Amino acid sequence: MHDPTEPSTPPADPADGPATGSAASAQAATGVSRRRLLGTAGATGLLVGAAAGAGGYAAADSGGSGGSGSGAVGGQGALASVGADAAMFHGKHQPGITSPMQARGHLAAFDLRGGLGRKEAAGLLRRWSATAERLMAGDTAAAGGHDTGVALDAGPSSLTVTFGFGRGFFTRTGLEERRPAQLAPLPEFSSDHLDKARSEGDLWIQIGANDALVAFHALRALQKDAASVARLRWQMNGFNRSPGATVHPMTTRNLMGQIDGTDNPKPSESDFERRIFVPEGGDPGWMAGGSYVVVRRIRMLLDSWEKLALSDQEAVIGRRKSDGAPLTGGGEHSEMRLEKTDAGGDLVVPENAHARITRPDQNGGAAMLRRPYSYHDGFRDDGTPDAGLLFICWQADPLRGFVPVQRKLDRGDALSRYIRHEASGLFAVPGGAEKGGYVGQELLEG
Repeated sequence: MHDPTEPSTPPADPADGPATGSAASAQAATGVSRRRLLGTAGATGLLVGAAAGAGGYAAADSGGSGGSGSGAVGGQGALASVGADAAMFHGKHQPGITSPMQARGHLAAFDLRGGLGRKEAAGLLRRWSATAERLMAGDTAAAGGHDTGVALDAGPSSLTVTFGFGRGFFTRTGLEERRPAQLAPLPEFSSDHLDKARSEGDLWIQIGANDALVAFHALRALQKDAASVARLRWQMNGFNRSPGATVHPMTTRNLMGQIDGTDNPKPSESDFERRIFVPEGGDPGWMAGGSYVVVRRIRMLLDSWEKLALSDQEAVIGRRKSDGAPLTGGGEHSEMRLEKTDAGGDLVVPENAHARITRPDQNGGAAMLRRPYSYHDGFRDDGTPDAGLLFICWQADPLRGFVPVQRKLDRGDALSRYIRHEASGLFAVPGGAEKGGYVGQELLEG
């Protein structure tokens, strides 16, 4: 598996559907007019514009005064561009896959309650999809006035919500015959120390936003939607660098201090779609435009890692810590020269360096789109930090993406001494919902 040293901030991809030109118009489409949002191209670098597609974000616009980079929200004052940026819920692919990384994230898994099945699951996905569409447009007015009020003075803040199905979902709903072969249980790996209570699940949700309150508000709203149908199985919280925190956009660093995500596949590459998304006419047909996500909670043994000398840390990874460049020279995006040796005849990038083992050209072309979050859940009983990576990777087929790479890592990755895989899940994430429809509709009604 592409472990903690390879997360990334993938570029926007037009395949996610058109970006919103107006959160206000999105609200009007759903019968909501309480909010008025105004924004312009953000200094964060996240704004892509309507022509670029919903892999990026567009600033919410009330259609009023035309734009100076701020806007009014419910009479509460101006919104900065970070708050006004909005993503589209509808599109070929679900949001949150190729969308730019957000500062805050929540992952949650639910199990259907006993005795409930396909009908109740379909009702839940309808409610969830409607809630996600409304909140992503920046509206926080819940039906019946029962909203928590947490995000009343916030904009959409680049909120995305993504839904997936676990292996057990198909048994609970009587849809075993439509379960994808790609959802076969992941093999066991020697580095696994998995807590089953925090692994797998019938339903999976990924929430991302650039405002922590907006992200929490979405999590709470979706949990309330599910109350009578599904119970929470596990939930995890993550974070990344905030937009605008650096002078110019940069590849993020993980909690080991490594620049992380340099070699992520890019939507501009000719084979990106076939690597990441299930094609039209693929098997099963209801997964067209969808993807498969592997989720791993990976604890970093930071106390041990931080005792290593800088040169030893760099040898474990195969890249310089300062700028992410390969040890063979150049800059962050320079080609790694795997055969280069030093004056003593030793490989400059060691055989067991993480960056060497995980390269697609060293794994038969296997590639994954990594879109993770860091996490810190306090301290363990022995005083060590309970911190690391919520590893999230996307691929058209995990049997050809995640599994072969993780097997190779399992056999000799130098990084494995400093990490522990403590939770795991594999989920089928169908394509995006059509306007007026809901995620998973073809599966549940087909």
